[in-house]
Amino acid sequence: QVQLVESGGGLVQAGGSLRVSCAASGRSAGSYNMGWFRQAPGKEREFVGAINWSGGSTQYVDSVKGRFTISRDNAKNTVYLQMNSLKPEDTAVYYCAAVNTGRYLSLRRVPSEYDYWGQGTQVTVSS
Repeated sequence: QVQLVESGGGLVQAGGSLRVSCAASGRSAGSYNMGWFRQAPGKEREFVGAINWSGGSTQYVDSVKGRFTISRDNAKNTVYLQMNSLKPEDTAVYYCAAVNTGRYLSLRRVPSEYDYWGQGTQVTVSS
């Protein structure tokens, strides 16, 4: 079992930056590939990006490439989503998710392919 807790969301003006964190606890948390998703009101949960267990590989959805960066510190069992040049359309609840590398070694983009989820943190970008 892995428990995930997001933090760091909030209200920011368009063009600003925000970093959200995902703290993992539980068995072998460092051996999980991690994903970030977001869900705006009335919309489906959307893939934002993912990072592999070592931090050596990342993927992003096209709409955030060049603006968002995912990193991880396995010594702290924490994954970060650094968001720069934020836009009002980035407003959503942001979720981190974990999948064991024994299930999928490659990075995944579909929510159902993740095993564990955090409770989410609200990010609101004002225009």
